[in-house]
Amino acid sequence: MIEMKNPMSPLDRWKTDIQKGKKQLAVLIDPDKCGQDLLPKLLSHLPEATTHIFVGGSSVAPGVTHNLIEAIKRLVDFPVWIFPGDAEQISPAADALLFLSLVSGDNPEYLICQQERAAAQLRAMDLFTIATGYLLIDGGTQSAVARVTKTLPMALSDPDKIVNRAMAAFYMGAKSIYLEAGSGAKIPIPTTLINRIKKQTAMPLIVGGGLRETQQIESAWAAGADMVVIGTALEEALSLTNS
Repeated sequence: MIEMKNPMSPLDRWKTDIQKGKKQLAVLIDPDKCGQDLLPKLLSHLPEATTHIFVGGSSVAPGVTHNLIEAIKRLVDFPVWIFPGDAEQISPAADALLFLSLVSGDNPEYLICQQERAAAQLRAMDLFTIATGYLLIDGGTQSAVARVTKTLPMALSDPDKIVNRAMAAFYMGAKSIYLEAGSGAKIPIPTTLINRIKKQTAMPLIVGGGLRETQQIESAWAAGADMVVIGTALEEALSLTNS
């Protein structure tokens, strides 16, 4: 009998792509902004460089995330990862879950309490999780993340603190880092900061918020981002929120 090899996990596959120099582009779909009626329009206009679909938002009703993921999987063949705003946004239909801890803030609800609630559900699911240190950085606007979590973004004027916080997440066992400037940010994550954190942590690095131009995305990749996330830019281009 031929012994079958275990399939690669989403994290191992991502790390393999990183080693090969393959950069990733994830399109974030917020169930609050894009329902199943608008989904075909959005998916038909995905950028050519798209490699992943992220699903999630700051506040989503129970069950909506699961239904939207199933609809996405009927229409496209990209890996779908959950980018959850809370423990209600979990679905076994996804390929992976970014198990986020909002390490940039000091609200225990989003440092460990939501994660505790999620753990109770995950025990009964076959859903791969990627422990992720999530850092909200000041992008020049009041983000939905800051409003919902009641935390302040980290100031760009103190990059050493941001780097140290990312390192703390690394030492606590995070498998990836997510630098977030916030949906619709006016100021994307600076490339100098991306470069410093990538060099210090050597972990898979996700960067999102305020990236609207191809050059901005390519600059983030060149600085060390392994995956760039866009969402608002595509929504605005397609006028989804006004349809």
